Order: sequence, then structure tokens, then C-alpha cells
Amino acid sequence: MPELPQTIAEAARWLRNGQITSQSLTENLLARCHATQDTLAAFNVISDETALAAARQADQDFAAGRNLGPLQGIPLGIKDLLATADAPTTAHSRVLDPNWGKRQDATVVGKLRRAGAVIMGKLGLSEYAIGWPDPATGFATPKNPWNLERFPGGSSSGTGTAVAAGLILGGLGTDTGGSIRSPSAFCGISGIKPTFGRVSKEGCVPLSYSLDHIGPMAHTAYDCALLLQEMAGYDPTDPSTVNLPVPNMLEKLNLEPAKLRIGLLHDYFFTAENLTQEVKATVLAAIETFRQAGASVTEVTIPHAREGHMAQRIIMLTEAYTYHEPDLQARPQLYGKYTRRYLYQGAVYTAADYIQAQRVRSLVKAECAALLEKVDVLIMPSTTVTAPVFATHDPDSGWDSPSMAAIWNLTGFPAMSVCCGFSNEALPIGMQIIAAPFNEPLVLGVAHAYQQLTDWHLRRPPVSIG
Repeated sequence: MPELPQTIAEAARWLRNGQITSQSLTENLLARCHATQDTLAAFNVISDETALAAARQADQDFAAGRNLGPLQGIPLGIKDLLATADAPTTAHSRVLDPNWGKRQDATVVGKLRRAGAVIMGKLGLSEYAIGWPDPATGFATPKNPWNLERFPGGSSSGTGTAVAAGLILGGLGTDTGGSIRSPSAFCGISGIKPTFGRVSKEGCVPLSYSLDHIGPMAHTAYDCALLLQEMAGYDPTDPSTVNLPVPNMLEKLNLEPAKLRIGLLHDYFFTAENLTQEVKATVLAAIETFRQAGASVTEVTIPHAREGHMAQRIIMLTEAYTYHEPDLQARPQLYGKYTRRYLYQGAVYTAADYIQAQRVRSLVKAECAALLEKVDVLIMPSTTVTAPVFATHDPDSGWDSPSMAAIWNLTGFPAMSVCCGFSNEALPIGMQIIAAPFNEPLVLGVAHAYQQLTDWHLRRPPVSIG
């Protein structure tokens, strides 16, 4: 197999200087997708015909001097929770009505196509973005390319797998309690959950109406910035989007670490009982890298972080149950056993529980906003552990344990995971970066600065691609 570009930015240069064509790049990556499907199972659908047609169109546009931007001719993947006109949408479940996906592209997918991107297919996920994999559903389970016996992270598992293994150069994930950041951490890539309201959710199967986010996943922060630039913006068909101008997502990629004020979220995040010492030490070492580059680091605390996690769970499960109630009553047997069990929990909470959770949400959001008036960004681990082993993991183990990610869905603040090291078992470890609402350029800038100081993001998994 010929040498191929490793990132979106590199591919964009190769395409423009004639080093490669989009058709050649797409053909080679499609071959990788098919060659690894039996082992990695990253895709639910591989869209050969429409991908190659888009690639040929991109080459024609290049030849005619039409420049659609840095995503022109770039192969990407879409989480199978988002509608695409050329492929069915399943939510990785037997339950979703096939007619749901018989429609035009979701808003965000349409934006990528108009930017010239090549959509390679639909990527696997946790069922309805919540369930632990259940083989009885008939869907293949995406595997972690760093170790095939380990989970690639949920719920955007297929996106994490495909990006890390070099099957696509970038992809879309969704995030309700960490579902972009968890697979980014477990697979050693970069992924950002934008501010709630920054990216349209139109055309996305919901999990939790007020917590769901859509965001990009790629090898580098720079690539995520290129993707988010095209994805972001107000959408009148999605009332949750905010009518604000989209900033230049690249504008802070040259920030100086010496001018950075970092808040180290100590209590709860670095003291969690389920946080492994290896993850803790690795993330602290990453923060020390910033300190050595001149950044100031201050320990800070969110007083009600634990309560915030509980509130996120109540809101998520209550809203999820509300959406799924008709199907849970009519055909519960079609759900995977873990998905069904999680969704039924939402029926237990009362209206009073939901309202109290929303009150806690307001309190925690105010506490986080106050911290970000004193520091530029907050940093903590992306996950408490490295990728768990499928065979021995308890799917219920994380529900009552501290979460590094859920609070940022509760507040809606932008949050990003980047690889900051590896465990003794050669498994990736992620660091999480948070900024104030609608300050994605700062999050991306801090992540990019870290990737200029280190080379963890350049490492690739050992999985064979055939």
C-alpha cells in the first residue's frame, strides 16, 4: 500500500500540490476499511460508490481551480446516529424505524459535503449512544486498534477506532456524557465536544435533548479545528443552536504557553477513588509540561462536582426514557440488554428529581463560570482508567463512580481530549481541556500548543491494516 497522508492538514497539502488525488486517497482508505472490518468492525456501512463519486468530483474541482476549503477531497466518517442521504441510519439498534433515516443529510453532514468532504460511510457506536455492546443485537462491536481485546470507548466507538487505525482522516462523534472524549482518550486521538448550541443537532437521533453535542474527532487539534470550522453555526431548524458568529477556530493555534493560566481541577477529579495512579501521574506530567513552558498552574475546585455528576445522570436518563418510552413499552426485547436496563432507570426518577437536577445544573454552571474568570482553562483527566478489557469489564461499574466528563455536558462548556501519554501496557491516556462557553478557539489552541511540545499524538497503533 502506498504512503498516505496521516492528517487532514497534510492531506490537504498533498491534494493541492498534486502529490495525491482524492480518488487515489479514497480508494486506498476504502481498501483499508474493508481489510480491517472483520477485526476492527469500525463501520456499520461502507459507502464505496458515493465516496468514490465524491472523490472524483473533488479532483475535478481541483483541476478546475475551485477551492472549497481544507476539507475538499478529505475522507471522513459519520457516526451512525446522524442521518445521511446515501446510507441508512440505525443508531446501532434493531429498534430504530428504518424510515427514520430515509431523508436528507443531517445539517452537519450537509455542511461537510458542501465543503467537499468525502463521506466514507457510517461508523459503529454503542446502541442509541448509551448501551454497552451486546452481540445479541446482531451488530458488530468496534474494537480498539491499540489492543483488540479492549473497548475503544463509548459511545462514538467506531469513530475512535477508524481515526486511530487510519481508516479515515477524521469523523463525527456525539457526546452526552463523554462520548467523544472517552473514545478519543482510549484510542489516542483528539476530540472536542463544542459548547452546547455551537453545532446543530438536526438530523441526529437524540439521547438527551439538553445534553447532546456533536463534535469532530481526528488525530490532531489542528484537524479538529478545521472540521469544527465547517460544522459550527446557527441552524434555524435546531432551536438549541445559538445565533452567534462563528469565530476563526484557528485564531489561537499560535498562543504562547507562557501566557496561559491553567486551573488544575484537584478535588474530585484528581482524588476520585476510581482514578488509577497511572492515569493521574500521566496527566499531572502533562500539566507539568505546560508549567515548564512558562504557564501558571493553580489548584482549583468545583464545590459541587459530585452533585453535578448525579444531576447529569438524572437528566440524561430521564430525557432518554422520555424519548424511548413508546418502544420500551411496545418492543423492549429488541433493545440490547444493557441499553434496555439503562433506559429503564429513567422511569424511576420523578418530576421532582428532574427539577432538582436542573437546579443543581444552574449551581454547578455558575461555579464553573466563576473559576474561568480566574484562569483561562481547566485541565483534568479525560477518563479515570485506560481502555477496559471487554471480557472482564463490568458495564455497570461506572454509573456510581466519579466521571471526568459528564459535568461538561451538564454545563455545556467546550471540552477536548488529547493524548498525553501511554500506560505500561501501551494504552493511550487522555488529558481534558475546558474553557468558557463559545471559546472553542482557546481549547483548540491549548491542545495544539501541547501537541507542539510533545509527540504523543504522532503515535499510531500496531494493528495490521492488511
